[in-house]
Formats: sequence, structure tokens, C-alpha cells
Amino acid sequence: MIRLPRLLPGQVYFPPVSQALKEPNGLLAMGGDLEASSLVRAYRQGIFPWFNEGEPILWWSPDPRLVLFPHAVHVSRSLQKTLNRKQFSFTFNQAFNEVITACAAPRTKQAGTWITPHMLSAYRTLHEQGIAHSIECWQGAQLVGGLYGVAIGRIFFGESMFSRVSDASKCTLVALARQLDAWQFGLIDCQVESDHLMRMGAETLSRESFLNYLERYCSIQGPEQWSMTVDI
Repeated sequence: MIRLPRLLPGQVYFPPVSQALKEPNGLLAMGGDLEASSLVRAYRQGIFPWFNEGEPILWWSPDPRLVLFPHAVHVSRSLQKTLNRKQFSFTFNQAFNEVITACAAPRTKQAGTWITPHMLSAYRTLHEQGIAHSIECWQGAQLVGGLYGVAIGRIFFGESMFSRVSDASKCTLVALARQLDAWQFGLIDCQVESDHLMRMGAETLSRESFLNYLERYCSIQGPEQWSMTVDI
């Protein structure tokens, strides 16, 4: 039986991430709350919430950690052809609620969603405070893809993405990476390993190296205005 530290709502600290379990990888604590201050504190320490409907809040800090360095995003020949056709345009924070709602929708062959109503409310609050951001992919006037995440200083903590047409989510990730590179962000946190993101250029870092990046880049002032300034 797994015994985890139990956090109380309003608790102002997390256990050291060195105490996270090896199996399941990174599980650190349970309980607490999803207040904006709690989430910012968690992300700053390399911790994120991930749990299913009906479960207590679970906090994670996996080792290794999947990250994408903005300058190293990989664009395949076929994806570059899609980008060259200019069928998509990209914006920041123009449809945050629509993006997070689409990300929360159940996927094919997936039962339910981990983006619960509690999580939706929490990240909407972060967005209202200028901490959570969305990037939208448009095809004409139609929202066809997007992703959202949390920015602290010059680290972007990616949370989820969606796509309604072929290549929309991939192109959105490329657009985000190129813009963050222009803003000199240190990295995009992708949390846990996935083949899809590895093909896009993501790589793993040890938890210690990841925390070093957070220490370096989270304290650097991020952009005042989130708008696309690079040509995709």
C-alpha cells in the first residue's frame, strides 16, 4: 500500500521532490488545494497536479523529466510543407476558455479526462491572473487546435493540447516554440515522456538538471505582452 504525505488545504509547503516515489514515477503527495498560489509554488518547485475525477489531488515530480528546448523543436519535411502552405494562423490568449475546454474533452479510445471541473476552474483563475496562457491555431475563423500551459519567468509548463484537423497541434507546438525561442525562454516542460513529443524534438532531463533550469529561468522577467511576433 502506497503511503503518501497528505497536504492540507492552505498548506504552504510541499515535501522535497527527492521524496517522490520511483513507482509510480514521481508521485510525491496528495491533498492540498488548487489555489493559484499553491499551483505557482508547485510549478516553481518542479511539481504539478495530475489526478482523475473522484480522486484526491495528486502531486507529481517525475525523474527524468521530458522537456523541449524551444530552439530545438524538430520540424519534419511533411510538417514544414504544411507550415509553408500558410493554412493556419496563430494567436495567444484569444480563446483560452475554448482551448482548455477542448483539451478537457474525452479523446478517442480514452475513458474520461484528467482535466476535471476543479482543474478547469483553477487554470481559468491562473489565466485571469496572467499566469496561464493559451496558443490558438486557426483555419480561417475556425479554431482547429491549440494548447495551454503556465508561464513562470521564462519557463513554459505545458499542460495539454488538442487538434481538430491534421497537423494542427504539431503546428501549434512549433509556433509556440519559435515564439518562446525569440523571447529567450529556457525550456518547455512536457512533464512525462511520449513518443509524439520525442519526435518533435523533446528530450529527457534528470530531475536535478530540470530544477537547475527552473532556478535559473523562473526568476527572469517574462514578456509583458503575449502576442505572436515571429513568422511561422
